[in-house]
Amino acid sequence: MVPAPRIDVFLGYDRERELKSFDETKKGVKGLVDAGVTKIPRIFVRNPSIKMMDGRFDNAKDLKFGIPLIDFNANNENPTLRSDVVKEVGEACKIGVFQVINHGIPLSVIDKMLESVKAFHEQGTETKLQYYTRDSKKSFVYNSNSSLYHLPRTDWRDTFTSVMAPFPPEPEDLPPICREIMLEYSEHMKKLGATLFEVVSEALGLEKNCLSDMECGQGQVLLGHYYPPCPEPDLTLGALKHTDIGFLTLLLQDHIGGLQILHENEWFDVPSTHPGAFVVFVGDLLQLITNDKFKSIYHRVISKREGPRISVASFLRPQVTEAYTSRLYRPIKEFVSKENPPLYKETTFKGYTDLYLQKWQDETPILPYLKLSQESDKDY
Repeated sequence: MVPAPRIDVFLGYDRERELKSFDETKKGVKGLVDAGVTKIPRIFVRNPSIKMMDGRFDNAKDLKFGIPLIDFNANNENPTLRSDVVKEVGEACKIGVFQVINHGIPLSVIDKMLESVKAFHEQGTETKLQYYTRDSKKSFVYNSNSSLYHLPRTDWRDTFTSVMAPFPPEPEDLPPICREIMLEYSEHMKKLGATLFEVVSEALGLEKNCLSDMECGQGQVLLGHYYPPCPEPDLTLGALKHTDIGFLTLLLQDHIGGLQILHENEWFDVPSTHPGAFVVFVGDLLQLITNDKFKSIYHRVISKREGPRISVASFLRPQVTEAYTSRLYRPIKEFVSKENPPLYKETTFKGYTDLYLQKWQDETPILPYLKLSQESDKDY
């Protein structure tokens, strides 16, 4: 039987030329919306074969198991309550995602951060032009799709990015419209991140400083995402299916919704009904060092006619210094035995990042590329 021909939306036009034409406007996806487009350009249309792999865009239901909503009781030092939080976080990390409330960060700071992301992206184009770049070494990087020229499709999203820790940018390198709140917000992220790493360490049965001593979260990268309303939301995504490459991600989202997780081969909405809540994702490297005790999870953002959707992601990862290329991460010895051999090769954060950049365009899991055979546990 002759197989049916594959339909590929990327055949029949010069994709690279159209990518370049879009990029050179420096207006991003918002510029398309401002221009009144009613049909999305071909560079944003999903390849049908990938769309089928993802499943239908409208199949998300209420989670049968429920995304854990954990009350951190930030101002309560009751040891019994802390023990309950540690237990809840440990169970949630087996799924790979949970939400945190009562975390101690003022709602005024959270609201101002979301407002400033929206305000930056909605400035006049001329004001934003000075920050539009594809040079990732800049203190502040604004563009549409950081991997615009390297992936087989384009996300319906604009983003600004800044490395905020351990060495924050000089204030004058940040846009005035969001400068003050970015610096304040990132300090709160450091504190909440430190607390989370303590709790996760304890949930693993380790000393509370174990993960911080391994330099898992000294680095922090802040991303301010802007997802404009989309005229054809069924044809594109705001963010492709992916896992996060670091250790933990703290995501703040507004009320619009659109964030989904992949659980047991079905997509489910992540509720956006708890103002001030942070969605916490387990990253690939936390899965690696826990030898699959804790799991990273696929997530994506669907496009919507409503909007704009605003979110702020804080990636907690090793700092980009000498440790970036030299410190090795491997399954922690407490989780390795003859009965439970190591599952992964050791890697540096840079090594894993390079592998991710090579492979993620296929939307396939990255960790399996570091899988070990059971005969490879002799050094443990």
